[in-house]
Amino acid sequence: LRLGGLVKDGSVKIDGLQSVFTVTDGTTEITVRYDNALPSLFREGQGVVAEGSLANGQFIATNVLAKHDENYMPAEVAEKLKDTGVWKGGKAE
Repeated sequence: LRLGGLVKDGSVKIDGLQSVFTVTDGTTEITVRYDNALPSLFREGQGVVAEGSLANGQFIATNVLAKHDENYMPAEVAEKLKDTGVWKGGKAE
């Protein structure tokens, strides 16, 4: 599965290589767990795409890609973020 949206402000918790954070599209939120080093562009409030699977209501990511604008975001995710007013002019608000 692929999950995309913005990393929710204040949601990132890192313990060694394990990271837990929330991804939102402005309407829906899901908790993501990733057991590897996060990419250097990963930031709260920035776009992210995670690949992995669902388990017990949590998204278990096997790959995390940090995205700095909608040119690198799946089109349907960028549209949802724009529709909810979360994404404006290539920058998350």
